[in-house]
Amino acid sequence: MTDQTVLSNTDHRGVTRITLNRADKSNAFNADVMTALINALTNADNSSATRVVVLQGEGKHFSAGADLNYMKATAALSRDENIEDAENLARLMQTLDQLSKPTIARIQGAAFGGALGLICTCDIAVAADNARFCLSEARLGLAPAAIGPYVVRVLGARQARRYFLTTEEIPAHQALTLGLVHEVTDVDTLDDTVDMLVDRLLKNGPVALNACKSLVARAIDNQPDADLIRYTAELIAELRTGPEGQEGLQAFLDKRKPNWIQDSSR
Repeated sequence: MTDQTVLSNTDHRGVTRITLNRADKSNAFNADVMTALINALTNADNSSATRVVVLQGEGKHFSAGADLNYMKATAALSRDENIEDAENLARLMQTLDQLSKPTIARIQGAAFGGALGLICTCDIAVAADNARFCLSEARLGLAPAAIGPYVVRVLGARQARRYFLTTEEIPAHQALTLGLVHEVTDVDTLDDTVDMLVDRLLKNGPVALNACKSLVARAIDNQPDADLIRYTAELIAELRTGPEGQEGLQAFLDKRKPNWIQDSSR
């Protein structure tokens, strides 16, 4: 990847780390960063070598949100040009939200504005205790429009109303209480916690993990009516009779590791 604002690296286990690499700008977004992120995520999703994606920021901060120079530039764009730009941000959020591979957000320092969209579209979010979060758009006379549906889904309407409107900073421990992140840890143990979760994910069947993500997406807004019940029955039948499910069951009966677990000594 020639654009160094976003780095992507996949290790021998299939863990792809996608890194926002603008530490001097607190990993703030601009149009190039959004496009680079979309490309990196799409490549990871399409790669058979990738099993888990970790999204992280270089330096002291996860991401300070939109770059100020980028914000100035959007103010000079026409309405149609602004729609096109906003759709690119929405495309980024949708790409991450619908990624077929498990995703982990590794968060330290500031996570403002659009950064919360990235966090809320990841499957798992782990924050250092120095992390702070803010939906700051209204301070600029704006609203968190493109990221809003994902943040509301995580926070719920009641909490989203408060934090959209007040733009107050949310410390790490409050983010945990709100369900914005799953775990808060010391800065020094942040990577250990992420690695532990990665190890847990790698022990599970890749096809099964994809199915789990699809199941949550299908079930979240639907009551268990006949259609949903039929979907779940067909899903488990497909998994049970598929090669991964057959291997998983046989490995359990044989008291051995299934073939998707690599030798950790490599």
